Amino acid sequence: MFDKKNILITGGTGSFGKKFTQLLLQKYRPNKIIIFSRDELKQYEMAQEFSDKCMRYFIGDVRDKDRLKKAMKDVDYVIHAAALKHVPIAEYNPMECIKTNINGAQNVIDAALDNGVTKVIALSTDKAANPVNLYGATKLASDKLFVAANNLVGTSNIQFSVVRYGNVIGSRGSVIPHFKKLIERGDKTLPITDEKMTRFLITLEQGVNFVLKNFERMQGGEIFVPKIPSIKIIDLASFMAPHLKQQIIGIRPGEKLHEIMCPADDSHLTYEFDDHFVISPTITFTTRRNYDKNCLGETGKKVVQGFEYNSGNNDTWLEKEEFLELLKEY
Repeated sequence: MFDKKNILITGGTGSFGKKFTQLLLQKYRPNKIIIFSRDELKQYEMAQEFSDKCMRYFIGDVRDKDRLKKAMKDVDYVIHAAALKHVPIAEYNPMECIKTNINGAQNVIDAALDNGVTKVIALSTDKAANPVNLYGATKLASDKLFVAANNLVGTSNIQFSVVRYGNVIGSRGSVIPHFKKLIERGDKTLPITDEKMTRFLITLEQGVNFVLKNFERMQGGEIFVPKIPSIKIIDLASFMAPHLKQQIIGIRPGEKLHEIMCPADDSHLTYEFDDHFVISPTITFTTRRNYDKNCLGETGKKVVQGFEYNSGNNDTWLEKEEFLELLKEY
């Protein structure tokens, strides 16, 4: 569905944007892939790796609505990946996080509406479910904006949906590269925030493929959540460095013990499919949509009342061999 299409990726020089671009070029023949981001050095470096004729690089910030509108001219599909994501930094710089993650989200929506974009998927995070930190709160607000945007389309043929998933193995600022750095420099211990802490884990390629598939599944208004495994942080540290001791340092500002992707309070809105969940909107759109069946014909069923999908009660856990195999992709 991406052949001969124009695709724009906000925050396109990040880990997700580069992997998304790589897979688009491998699997499809797009007319244009537009990388929209604010860092000229990262764009320069990415252009050395991805120099295909269809590539376009636009310097711009999602805080700048006018620049977004120009960049989205003749665009068919948008992936909104730009965000300020570092939890403790967001706690100390709340307004900057709000400007990018909330105001920027609305700017993406407005630019897409003004340019007649066909489909928009915004990337979310497990931290947006029952948020306890500012980053999660801004992403929850962003999710709500993209869902509600489906009531702004009028007669336009445009759909807005959200993809929410857990921690990406090897993404910048995450625990795995941090541990790897400590191991390589010869530290004697690894810092563990809490011995009970768990996290969802997904590879970058799995995340990108999930987004690609949801462009085919989407009706507009859904929050797509993949079924992915969990891991205990103490196990993760043991798998990476069994020879090192672990030091409990306490939970950092804004951290959770377990991550949630489908909150119990949304169980009456949640459908379970074979390999993912869909959280349907809390609001009613002008055109009725049935979220128990998607545009690929896949069918789901309502979860039981009170169901919660969190990293602590997950049915699937990463074992050592599987984790180390996934680590090779990083």
